[in-house]
Amino acid sequence: MLDLSRLRALHAVSVHGSVAGAAAALGYTPSAVSQQIAKLERETRTTLLERRGRGVALTEEAWHLARTARELLAIVERAETTLEERRGQPSGLLTVAAFASAARGLLPGVLADLARRHPALDVRLTEVDPHLSVDLVARGVSDLAVAHDWDIAPLPAPEGVEQAVIGDDPCDLVVPEGHPFTARAVIRRSDLGGQRWVCQPPGRVCHDWLVRTLRTAGFEPAIAHVAEENHTIVALVAAGLGVAVVPRLGTGALPPGAVAVPLEPAPVRRLYALWRTGAARRPAITEAVRTLQEHWAAAESARPGDPRRVLDGGSATAQ
Repeated sequence: MLDLSRLRALHAVSVHGSVAGAAAALGYTPSAVSQQIAKLERETRTTLLERRGRGVALTEEAWHLARTARELLAIVERAETTLEERRGQPSGLLTVAAFASAARGLLPGVLADLARRHPALDVRLTEVDPHLSVDLVARGVSDLAVAHDWDIAPLPAPEGVEQAVIGDDPCDLVVPEGHPFTARAVIRRSDLGGQRWVCQPPGRVCHDWLVRTLRTAGFEPAIAHVAEENHTIVALVAAGLGVAVVPRLGTGALPPGAVAVPLEPAPVRRLYALWRTGAARRPAITEAVRTLQEHWAAAESARPGDPRRVLDGGSATAQ
């Protein structure tokens, strides 16, 4: 009989495209995943992975087995959901995928709250890109995702995935101390021409929003510096090297030299929780979503009214 944990490892490799990616998603070491695949090869007497350059590729037989594994994992999930629903208490393993600023600014407090109130629930967090996390849920790799979208880039809604709004994360224009914008009551998008910008890399939603928004306003953005993390972006702004649009969630207090000024209309990204339809009745899912919404609402009420003071950390207890 085929071992389900080994099938899960193969399925993860098929989804992530590498042993390392599968290991990160499953919370294993790459060597542990490789061992699981090797054992599965011996069980099936079939070669499942082939060397391709510095990585590996699934054989045709492996792809067939990975599709079967996905179906089996879905059956197991339905059975686990039914059992947990009958017990009426959140329990078992719950895997969560969240984008960086939510993993830093929202999830620590949420996970600590869940651990305190539901000791039988084992929640595991993985930090991933928001659009990738939706796919991980759809493919059955993660149970729950925390993702976001902007007005120019609606969140994809794959078949078989449900979602609930967590809340709206306002963004501010962050400029160096002494910048002319700091003397103005409000900045409009039509005022943004001629600025040097610090932003995330092309392909990221924040970057695409900036480029499209400025072009709509009639400006070609002059992007001077590119950085992955909001903290790096803010540090570059504080050094006087440009201006940036920065979400409040997970950014925390601004360092000396950086000032947040209100931009109108204010950019807003919306946060969502997403899960598979087959797990919708699972108490762990419903409780985790409720806790996410409660912590977000508490953080909303605690936010300062004037963005020039600080950017909120995004958690009532804690990017």
